[in-house]
Amino acid sequence: MAENTSGLSLDQLNDRIAILRDNLRQLVEQAAAISGAANEERIADRIAEQEAELDRLTAERDTLLKNRKGT
Repeated sequence: MAENTSGLSLDQLNDRIAILRDNLRQLVEQAAAISGAANEERIADRIAEQEAELDRLTAERDTLLKNRKGT
């Protein structure tokens, strides 16, 4: 189970999650608009990084919310 390792508050986590989701949307739009293997690979790498960070922060937020409900 993930714990609050970043030290961010719930509001800060929600803000970061919203930013990451917007970043992912923009990267997907960029990927659709460009061509070329190097550009596509670079954007694919960025998307993977952003998705991993989104997953980590979402798990952290869910744990924080679960712990709040338990208290």
